Amino acid sequence: MSESQTDDIPSRRPDTGTAHNARVWNYWQGGTDNYEVDRQVGDQVAGLIPVIRDIASADRRFLVRAVRHLAEEQGIRQFLDIGTGLPALENTHEIAQRVAPASRIVYVDNDPLVLEYARTRLTGTDEGAAVYLDADAHDPDTILRNAGRTLDFTQPVALMLLGILNFVLDDTEAQAITRRLLEPLAPGSFLVLTHPTTEPELGGELQLEAMEFWNAHAEPPVTARGAEDVGRYFDGLTLLEPGLVSCSLWRPDPGDEPTVVPQLGAVARKP
Repeated sequence: MSESQTDDIPSRRPDTGTAHNARVWNYWQGGTDNYEVDRQVGDQVAGLIPVIRDIASADRRFLVRAVRHLAEEQGIRQFLDIGTGLPALENTHEIAQRVAPASRIVYVDNDPLVLEYARTRLTGTDEGAAVYLDADAHDPDTILRNAGRTLDFTQPVALMLLGILNFVLDDTEAQAITRRLLEPLAPGSFLVLTHPTTEPELGGELQLEAMEFWNAHAEPPVTARGAEDVGRYFDGLTLLEPGLVSCSLWRPDPGDEPTVVPQLGAVARKP
């Protein structure tokens, strides 16, 4: 039987007066699950960094390719997706369960609108699980404790941190969160990560003014990091080819002509 843990998610009304990342990201991806304030801020940011919609698209397509690779080629059957955002056309559980219907996925977010959609749109296979948790990335212990109800940490898990550590402004804390989340995972687990970057060869200098505007007009505050800093999240892990690159360039599908974006992405294995 399909497993769900949405019943214990508390009801909270979304703040419709302040732009929020999950909804603005949805707007940039062409979705409709957003408010006027999100569209206004989204357009302002797009004026400062015109490739932002390409970034949003590239990040989602990276997710699809990474999950598909882990499910098909690496045999991963468990996914812990933190900062999942609003539902899109291809979500982690849909990709993984298409390959292996018994796959178990735990989503984590703390945005009220995301959690409301969890109640109404959460569907998975009868054999597997697709579960949403109301939790904050700043509290990895709570995430691990609750995710452990659904995932077996003695077996490999794909830890997915796509566009989430950029909301942890302190470098030391962001690295500590990543280490804590990886700590209980079995050997053969994977870290799947994307992060906005300031690297000039990827056009990252455009991030700075855009993020300054964002931090003054939207929630939560955000930061970008250089490739060296992002690379530290993978310390002790084995990077899969092609390593840490613009996420659009990570194993593009045949026939793709990817636009290089200032969003780094990589997949790495825990030995």
